[in-house]
Amino acid sequence: MRSKLMTHGLEKAPHRSLMFATGLTREEMARPLVGICNAANEIIPGHVHLDAITRAVKDGVRMAGGTPMEFPTIGVCDGLAMNHEGMKFSLPSRELIADSIEIMATAHPFDALVLVTNCDKIVPGMLMAMLRLNIPAIIVSGGPMLAGSHKGKTADLITVFEGVGKVSRGDMSEAELGELETSACPSCGSCSGMFTANSMNCLSEAIGLALPGNGTIPAVTSARIRLAKQAGMQVMELLAKNIRPRDIVTKKSVANAVTVDMALGCSTNTVLHLPAVFAEAGLDLTLDIFDEISRTTPNLCHLSPAGPHHLEDLDRAGGIPGVMAELSSQGLLQLDALTVTGKTLGENLDALDARVTDDEVIRPMGDPYSVEGGIAILHGNLAPDGCVVKQSAVAPEMMQRTGTARVFESEEDAVSAILGGRIQAGDVVVIRNEGPKGGPGMREMLTPTSAIAGMGLGKDVALITDGRFSGGTRGAAIGHVSPEAYEGGPIGLVKDGDQIKVDIPGRSLELLVSPEELAKRQQNWKPLEKEVTSPFLRRYRRHASSAAKGAVFDR
Repeated sequence: MRSKLMTHGLEKAPHRSLMFATGLTREEMARPLVGICNAANEIIPGHVHLDAITRAVKDGVRMAGGTPMEFPTIGVCDGLAMNHEGMKFSLPSRELIADSIEIMATAHPFDALVLVTNCDKIVPGMLMAMLRLNIPAIIVSGGPMLAGSHKGKTADLITVFEGVGKVSRGDMSEAELGELETSACPSCGSCSGMFTANSMNCLSEAIGLALPGNGTIPAVTSARIRLAKQAGMQVMELLAKNIRPRDIVTKKSVANAVTVDMALGCSTNTVLHLPAVFAEAGLDLTLDIFDEISRTTPNLCHLSPAGPHHLEDLDRAGGIPGVMAELSSQGLLQLDALTVTGKTLGENLDALDARVTDDEVIRPMGDPYSVEGGIAILHGNLAPDGCVVKQSAVAPEMMQRTGTARVFESEEDAVSAILGGRIQAGDVVVIRNEGPKGGPGMREMLTPTSAIAGMGLGKDVALITDGRFSGGTRGAAIGHVSPEAYEGGPIGLVKDGDQIKVDIPGRSLELLVSPEELAKRQQNWKPLEKEVTSPFLRRYRRHASSAAKGAVFDR
């Protein structure tokens, strides 16, 4: 056992003395020591209940003969950090989370790990740490929030964001928006649509590093507590069999994760997080792989923001096992991939008798929402290294469109123009210098996309950025444009009035300006140097890779 490095032998008497000081007994020290990373805090709605989830995990570990030892990590609520300086710290926090867990589990050599998570950057940060450390480990989430209700219709956080635009347009009163604020998010848990947190929790199942049900069992149910206990017990089984994360995460898991991603219509942030996660296992996940799998995988689910359903509906309809059963019926999954159950994916589906119980929430393969997956990768002279769009949430009218560029150097300036009525049908809003280095930090931009929808322009205006979008974004929102403006990408050369052609089915994003004119503009181009007072963000700017490579720290 790794833990013997600090519990066994004559020379470890001082170590044992320190452990006695924590209240441990000799009997507890003699058992496998299981690190329990608890991401609970009193800020994030998805994390306020994680102490209860963690207690259940610890109960499971003890029932199976281990000694749980809890430690914390940080977490940023993307919703609360949105549309101000705080969002610059959200994506970079992923690297700090992975690093902090590596530090804790190496300085204190646990025999195994259970990582208790829920929201946006915490999930991929924990997955990265699991693969980096490569000791028996399992991840368990706190589960999704229930959907809210307003005027007889379901509501969620995105309904509130879009309500701001409706108030600006005069379609909703501030009093009604105030009522909506109190009803859209009715419980703890990760926000109720197929946003980034739920996307990554669902994909943790598909990768094989979480138990079935991890992505969809609602946060407020007793089933979620039982799942946490099962995770605690199961990590002891993984330890007994010496099954490690890199035994599970192989090229087969890469293919399965991206296939389920496309079927679900997940957040575009998965295109940042999955490459970062798999890189820790030495596996390369390129934008081309996303696009290849998208072209052959039908989109089976339209959860908010793409459609009316929420995670509780997906859970009731069969959950991720139901989606995977439907995909496997046409041979689209690698069923012999190993999972944290100790069994293969195919064995798990058989044991669960996995099936779809509502074919409107999970469409059959023969009647999908669309024949292609939820995400498309575009290339062209505006994005030579690629960019990403959640095509399952784009109105048909915007799948192919040529429009007039309206250029902004920051999210705040763009939001002011949108809510001020200065953006018209046929415009293409370009927000640049918001990439990993240019931001720095690559902010999510749910506010401008929601403002476009709320102003009634969702079928008439596209938004293009070297920044990124929330999983709650809908509309022709094209992000991760690479290279970014700060590094000399063509998006930095766009001028007001230029024509931009968007062709999502053709996978193309073109700036309709001659090569000669672009060369002339390039000669006069200089990077926009925003003042960066944070030492951490200055470090991130120096070390962050392109969005096309997951915006990970260089190695």
